[in-house]
Amino acid sequence: MSNENELDTTCGVSDEELTYRFREAVRIENEIKKIKHLPIAKYDHIKKQAYIEYPDGKCEYAEAWQS
Repeated sequence: MSNENELDTTCGVSDEELTYRFREAVRIENEIKKIKHLPIAKYDHIKKQAYIEYPDGKCEYAEAWQS
């Protein structure tokens, strides 16, 4: 069984290239937000929680959803 996405292969874009392009798009968008002094959504892997980082450096963690 192949680990590659068949559509990406037929269009000439490998999974690795697609992942690289996606990460670069997110990085560029975050740079634009920093220049415009807008908040940026991030993820804390240690706390395993999403948060928003404001231009002044303040971080606001998202509340956990309870079902």
